[in-house]
Amino acid sequence: MRVVSQSNCGASAARNHALQLARGEYIQFLDADDLLAPDKIKRQLQRLLPLGPRALASGAWTRFESTPPPALAALENYPNARDLTGVEFLQINFEELAMMHPAAWLAPRALLDAAGPWDETLSLNDDGEYFARVALASSGIVFCADAHSFYRSNLSGSLSRRKDPRALASLFRSVELTLDHLLAADRSPRSAAAAAFAWKWLAFELYPVVPDISRVAEKNSLRLGGSRRPFPGSGRFQLLSRFVGWRLARRLTA
Repeated sequence: MRVVSQSNCGASAARNHALQLARGEYIQFLDADDLLAPDKIKRQLQRLLPLGPRALASGAWTRFESTPPPALAALENYPNARDLTGVEFLQINFEELAMMHPAAWLAPRALLDAAGPWDETLSLNDDGEYFARVALASSGIVFCADAHSFYRSNLSGSLSRRKDPRALASLFRSVELTLDHLLAADRSPRSAAAAAFAWKWLAFELYPVVPDISRVAEKNSLRLGGSRRPFPGSGRFQLLSRFVGWRLARRLTA
């Protein structure tokens, strides 16, 4: 084990530095507050080794706050929990607002080199943009149901909970880049519809903290034909939005 200290330049910079130092043929990312099952890497390697240097492994995972659940209990059943192409993974990511947290992946070093480094200009959702490139550069994603990881959530002060203008600007940019990656790889009606809903969802997430870029997100959705899918708010929000519009409903239910 090699421990390296550096000036705090953000998570992406730390990961890039670690990648420069790493010498293994397979790379496991693990944030300080998350956990892996003892056999997680072994299970994924069993799937990856016969498939060559461009295959990518995902795995089953669950959220926890203080004490992780038993390894075989309470694992999430997400719609992306299956073998997928990179394009299919991103389509489902935006259609279902499904995610895969960073520690759930195991990737060959050759694949990560092909995808390029982490974008150090991003903070919030930097992993979403990064693994979009990795997934699209892969020969396919194999899902390992018995490779378990545990994602610690709801910590005060965690980056994923930040909703300040700077963090939300990063969210906007990361989604913009990810959708650019998807549509550059696939211009099918399904990808366009997924992108239209992603922009609509983002407009909701950004409002009312950064209303200007929320409007940009909404315009981007309309340029792609818009989306008939409802905004992802609560039932109370959905009811209010019918009478007062989604922006005022968002303010009243935030």
